[in-house]
Amino acid sequence: MEEQQEIKVKNPWHRRQIIIVTAIIAVGIIIMVSIGVVQNKPLHQKYKYGIVLDAGSSHTSVYVYEWPAEKENNTGMVQQKHACNVKGKGISSYSGTPDKAGVSLKECMDEAKMTIPKHRHHETPVYLGATAGMRLLKMDDDTASEKVLKSVENFLQTYPFSYRGARIITGQEEGAFGWITVNYLSNNFRKASGTMGALDLGGASTQITFVSGQNLESPDNSIDFRLYGNDYHLYTHSFLCYGKDQGLKLSIKQQIQSKNDMTGNITLEDPCFNPGYSVIKSLQSVFDSPCTKVNGPRIEKNFTHIGIGNWHKCHEAVRMIFNNTYCHYSRCSFNNVFQPTVEGRFGAFSAYFFVMNFLNLTAYSLNGAKEKMADYCTTNWNILKQKHPNVKEKYLGEYCFSGTYILTLLEDGYKFTSDNWKNIDFIKKIGDSEAGWTLGYMLNLTNMIPAEAPDTPLLPYGGYVTLMFFLSLLIFVCFIIGYIFFRRKSGPAHKDII
Repeated sequence: MEEQQEIKVKNPWHRRQIIIVTAIIAVGIIIMVSIGVVQNKPLHQKYKYGIVLDAGSSHTSVYVYEWPAEKENNTGMVQQKHACNVKGKGISSYSGTPDKAGVSLKECMDEAKMTIPKHRHHETPVYLGATAGMRLLKMDDDTASEKVLKSVENFLQTYPFSYRGARIITGQEEGAFGWITVNYLSNNFRKASGTMGALDLGGASTQITFVSGQNLESPDNSIDFRLYGNDYHLYTHSFLCYGKDQGLKLSIKQQIQSKNDMTGNITLEDPCFNPGYSVIKSLQSVFDSPCTKVNGPRIEKNFTHIGIGNWHKCHEAVRMIFNNTYCHYSRCSFNNVFQPTVEGRFGAFSAYFFVMNFLNLTAYSLNGAKEKMADYCTTNWNILKQKHPNVKEKYLGEYCFSGTYILTLLEDGYKFTSDNWKNIDFIKKIGDSEAGWTLGYMLNLTNMIPAEAPDTPLLPYGGYVTLMFFLSLLIFVCFIIGYIFFRRKSGPAHKDII
């Protein structure tokens, strides 16, 4: 009887070893994918916020800043998120009605409240820094300045923020914080090329700040900062009464006293105003400042202010308000104030930019700027008004003086020359942030704000790479083992005879 033969072909994938190896590979791949997804998911960025109010002589601005909750070298990465200019004059103008000083900030503070997430309100610090306008008010009437600051303080405390104080900052602080702003926005703190100096011009004061390799002979003109792990030793000085507006009053005062009999009718033919300009002004508007005040009774007279538009005579008139007759140090800027030789690049902002930009002088050489100013100052007043119908006449009338004042301050005051004039950059913003002292102020103050623990990945980068390497190696080894088993068990089919 012929025996039936049954041919059984053994499938190598059914072997237990192959199944185990395949399972290990699958599990390994699943683990790698899962770890990769969790490790590389976008992290939720935590932000903190701060509010700084710049209470200047002519107006107040409110700035909202934000920065990641984690900090770099103990200094928060601060960026400007929102800015608002308060309507009306600076808070120092409320000396007679101090209760209105705080309320004047309402519109801009409401904007700040809407800009910052509600859950961050309670921890958002609010700082108000008052500059030269309030410095002058304090000199003239300390009680009035205290009442104005108290009004501001009471109003700011009605908001759900963390009120940290309203104070009058010193001129040196204003200059130094402006320097921090310019260099932070220019990313100079992380560059090996060094920092740039800062030139700030306001209505009542002007500041110059830079790192100098020379010996600083006056301790009052030095200030130290530590930012991003580095120490900076700065030269800085603030000239109160030498802002653009107070400088104009000093110039007019000097011309009136040198050319007029104060007992009779007064007419001032001013070379710093365009020909055709003629306005009746009160003497009190000139002599109402601590910078120009004279002894004696209040002057209740008017004077006729006439423009004759002569830049060269204007230049000489402006030079008269800078005292360069003596210096007790090895070298000075003016008014017997020590200043080392200016060195490196400088960023000039605030009124420097607005005036030079309006006059289209930001790209000119020093001599070229002087020539342009000579042409501008001779332009008839009526022609200027027709050319700039949207500019307030008060500001338009002052541009001949303001441009001349800036050139004179930089050349005769700070001793810039035609050779290093090209090192001055006239700037309004760097990136999305405005140049000024407030951002530097915020940067310095964030050193005192505790940092939150940031969200972190599942594993540190080194640990993640190591784990993925060993998992990949394990899967590779399993593939090799599986291949060996497969080759061994998947030979030609053989017969089992029953």
